[in-house]
Amino acid sequence: MKKVFLASITLVLISIIFLFTLLTTIGIETNKFNKIISDKINKNNQVELELETIKFKFDINQISLFLETNNPKIFYREVIIPAKNIKVYIDFLSIIKSDTKIEKVILNLKEININQIKKLSKSLKPSNFTSFLNNNIKEGKLNTEIEIYVNKENSLNNFIARGSVTDVKGVIFKDLKLEDTKFSFFADKTDILIQNFFSQTQEIKIEDGDIKINLSPEIVIETNFKTLFNFKNGLKKYSTFTPDIDYINNIININGEQNNNLNLSFDKTYKLKNYSYSSNGKIFNAKLNFKTPIDNYLLKEQIKDISFSNTEVRTSFSPKKNSFDISGKYSLNESKPQKFEIENIFKNKISNVKVNLNYDNILELDLINYKKKKGDTSNIFLEFKKRKNSIEIYKFNIQEGINLIQLNGIKLENKKFVKLEKILVKTYENGKKNNDFIISYGKTIKINGDQFDAQNLPKIISNSGNNKFFSSLNKEIEIDLKTINAPLSEKLKNFRLIGTIKKGKFVKVSSKGEFGKNNFLDISLKNNDKNKKKYLEIYSDLTKPLLTEYSFFNGLSGGKLIYTSIFDDELSNSKLKIENFKVINAPGMVKLLSLADLGGLSDLAAGEGISFDILEINMEKSKETLKLNEILALGPSISVLMEGYQNPSITSIRGTLVPAKTLNKMISRIPVLGDIIIPKEIGEGLFGISFKMKGPPNQIKTTINPIRTITPRFIQKIVDKNKKTK
Repeated sequence: MKKVFLASITLVLISIIFLFTLLTTIGIETNKFNKIISDKINKNNQVELELETIKFKFDINQISLFLETNNPKIFYREVIIPAKNIKVYIDFLSIIKSDTKIEKVILNLKEININQIKKLSKSLKPSNFTSFLNNNIKEGKLNTEIEIYVNKENSLNNFIARGSVTDVKGVIFKDLKLEDTKFSFFADKTDILIQNFFSQTQEIKIEDGDIKINLSPEIVIETNFKTLFNFKNGLKKYSTFTPDIDYINNIININGEQNNNLNLSFDKTYKLKNYSYSSNGKIFNAKLNFKTPIDNYLLKEQIKDISFSNTEVRTSFSPKKNSFDISGKYSLNESKPQKFEIENIFKNKISNVKVNLNYDNILELDLINYKKKKGDTSNIFLEFKKRKNSIEIYKFNIQEGINLIQLNGIKLENKKFVKLEKILVKTYENGKKNNDFIISYGKTIKINGDQFDAQNLPKIISNSGNNKFFSSLNKEIEIDLKTINAPLSEKLKNFRLIGTIKKGKFVKVSSKGEFGKNNFLDISLKNNDKNKKKYLEIYSDLTKPLLTEYSFFNGLSGGKLIYTSIFDDELSNSKLKIENFKVINAPGMVKLLSLADLGGLSDLAAGEGISFDILEINMEKSKETLKLNEILALGPSISVLMEGYQNPSITSIRGTLVPAKTLNKMISRIPVLGDIIIPKEIGEGLFGISFKMKGPPNQIKTTINPIRTITPRFIQKIVDKNKKTK
């Protein structure tokens, strides 16, 4: 009896082991559940399922029995879904009760290509996703396994999808094509996770990408990815995507890498609630070429190209704060690379910018005669805030060795000056200090210091034109400078000025300075509110420092200068008078004298000079034209009378030049008057020249004709001047 019992137990155990092995490997074929499973899955899910042979098997991992069939026919909204097999996990207690309940379905699909996916998408509601899928994706393959969990009513309770997408090709925009895109994914009802994302365009490669999408209760997207870019032919074809980026068409090549992080959150209506983007990386090399070179007031040479190398780039964007930081090395016009740093924090169209860079090319500031040689490195620091049409410069420094130019608290509105806190200047030329002054801006503009280099000031004034930069400036001004370096190595001592500026222009000035050796400079400007005219008077015991920028006065030496002008915004009437001066080494004058064959006068022009008693110029100036009503020069050796006009396109001057001997003879023949003015011993002879100078700039032609008749007008001018002298 005992042996029978042990044999029975052994047989049962062997049967169980056999059955267990059979269920976990081959399974037991049955068609008992075909109709039940098809009816349950088809119900309420818009899915039609056709099954052939079903195998009854055991899942060791989940310790559960399930039904499996291969190559089932699955139709979703009349579109066939290719499947390898399907596993159905059933509550077997429900089978006993004749109320079969499906707990889970595992669907292992065959590889699906993009055309099959597009067919499936037609059964979905129209959306941006389906539109993008059908219009932009050209190739691709999908491998996936889906676990479907159903509730008691056989409705979808949850799902898990896992798999991979490979060989995707598509068009994002007209000139942006995706190639070789691939990734793996995991998704359920609340989350989607994409890993190992790789893709590339012609110029951009994306590596090590991952995306996490939380679908409940609201949509949150988090992604990290690395980009490698190499634009060998510039970014011109992408300019339509970035119209607000200046100079994008000037980039001819750029390559580097970037690590990116993007977070997006949406509410239940898919409205963007919050976002953040950050990145950091390197630009290995980049170059910008400018079709039209960039001119700058400080830089002597035009900027034709800019290169960058080994440059760190850091960006951050969010509703609260946006920033862009870049640091590395730059080069202008292929010069030696220099270090630079730029930091930009911006929000609500307000940018706070800091720039710190080294610069070793030529740098010149004519206003103070500051010149930095090529090869000498200076540091430039700029900190400012920009909003719409307003710029506030907190600090602007240029420092090169012991040279320092520092500006603080500058504000510009619509490209016009509004305010300034302080300017400090201390510079050296050839080891000697040439600037040391401070400009402070309060109720009154005050300029105080030991030294100011004004050698280029006449050139700046003559080229200033109608500059509206300071048109918003209305202030009293006081200047107190111990020494001003004037042109031609002259020095003006103890210069003091008080004045009034309205709408950027002086309306009142009273100033005085000393050239030394009892020589002075006086400037006076008054404004008449009734006729809207200004009255300017300048007296100087030295002429050359005030006339260096006018080629007409080349070779002029000595003399005293008196200048008066009545002017408004449209027209000026001016008179310049210079007394007791000489013309030395004046090429134009020498040419006239030699052609006229006036004896030894040409020698005088090349030697000690030709002396003149007086020069008077009466002129009118409008916006475009300078009219020379009269230029009269009288001297013991020669006298000249001229008139003409000048505008941007042409210069036209005509005049008469006569030796003093000829004039004396003619005047002596005038009854009574001649006897009084000219002694009888003056020599005989009558000779002179008339001349014309006409032509466009730098192409003026001079014609000269000898004359034996001098106009009564010329003689009358000489008589009038002699009367005043007597």
